[in-house]
Amino acid sequence: MLSFLRRNILNLQLVFLPLAFLLEWMHANPVFVFLTSCLAIIPLAGWMGKSTEALASTLGAGPGALLNATFGNAAELIIAFIALTNGYTEVVKASITGSIIGNILLVLGFSLLAGGWRHHHQRFNATAAGMGATLLVLSAIGLLVPAAFHWLGGTAAQEIELSLEISVILFLAYIGSLVFTLRTHTELFSGGEVESHAPSLSRSRAIGILVLATVGVALASELLVAAVEPTAKAFGMTDVFIGVILLAIIGNAAEHSTAIVVAMKNKVDLSLNIAIGSSVQVALFVAPVLVFIGALIGQPMDLVFTTFEVVAVIASVATVTIVAIDGESNWMEGVLLLAVYAILALAFFHLPG
Repeated sequence: MLSFLRRNILNLQLVFLPLAFLLEWMHANPVFVFLTSCLAIIPLAGWMGKSTEALASTLGAGPGALLNATFGNAAELIIAFIALTNGYTEVVKASITGSIIGNILLVLGFSLLAGGWRHHHQRFNATAAGMGATLLVLSAIGLLVPAAFHWLGGTAAQEIELSLEISVILFLAYIGSLVFTLRTHTELFSGGEVESHAPSLSRSRAIGILVLATVGVALASELLVAAVEPTAKAFGMTDVFIGVILLAIIGNAAEHSTAIVVAMKNKVDLSLNIAIGSSVQVALFVAPVLVFIGALIGQPMDLVFTTFEVVAVIASVATVTIVAIDGESNWMEGVLLLAVYAILALAFFHLPG
């Protein structure tokens, strides 16, 4: 019986998805809807991790990491889109900040801790990691410039226009990074040694599971948008903390599971590609797309983030750049990344509402 439960724990947890919808239909306490939605995302993220790892073993670490980041960020994009259509632009921007720092500090931190504890020292392609870090620096500049423009007295109309123009540049840079990763310099993102054994899932089945799991995460995410604010108020949390910490952690569930698992298997290149690549995708793709969507639906969104959000992103990018620069890692570097994340999370928790 115990062995059956261990083998099927992900399948058994899927019951929380229909349970969350049942509670919503019954107009139950939003706290219960929130908790069941979170529990529903966990097994779905687990299946996303399994299918992504299978795809990475056949496609390579670069395309596999891109797939994981894309499907992992799909939930965040859906959550942000729903929040944006309801006018919660500040929560949307907070979730973008939280996703960027959450991936490169929390996800990567846990990955390096788990992988380094098992393998003592781990090595990865410093050039590929350096490219990811450089794209993160571009992301930080994309947040710093609009904020500085705001501090210098720019009008709201000017800030929206500037944000649209910067979004175009960030989006084009992201397209360029895809060409670099998947076309001209694929050898940097191959992940080293090729798998010597057959993947646990066929390519078609893995893609099918990814699509179904993403749909499930999207459905659960819709419930979160309605339930997360009253839940946060019930626990005395601010809107900024909701976006930066809660929504980011929930939205990054897929990256958490996959990056940690592959790091423990000594595939640290894939783990870094997932964590850093996901942050890059959020900053250079998700954020610009949300700015474009906001302009189209009449809910203008700019890239003017709060002072502390900008400081948090810059500090996070600087920290992960230092970790990635030498091409090797150990468990203590994972601890340091987690410590920086904990400090920032505490500061966001204590920020005035």
